[in-house]
Amino acid sequence: MNTIHEFLTMSISAIEPITSEAPPGSNAIIRLVRWLLWGVMLSGVAGITYAGGKFAWERWTGGVLESPKMVVAALIGGIVATSASTILNTVVLTT
Repeated sequence: MNTIHEFLTMSISAIEPITSEAPPGSNAIIRLVRWLLWGVMLSGVAGITYAGGKFAWERWTGGVLESPKMVVAALIGGIVATSASTILNTVVLTT
């Protein structure tokens, strides 16, 4: 029993630690993801700005209030986009 334990201990200690390495050409993909993140953030800001303006117009004219749904949808979209970026950075891009 000791010989099996010693053999396994020696076998496991002989394995070198594995380090992660970015694949070739990954810099272009990372740059594309960063540009897309900027696009998502800008569209989120534009969506919230548009919904806020529409909300003010609906309140001023006394129309049906549909814009609060747009504000909530834009906020949820921003949360999802921000979470996706965080997950991508922690899981995929850590080296």
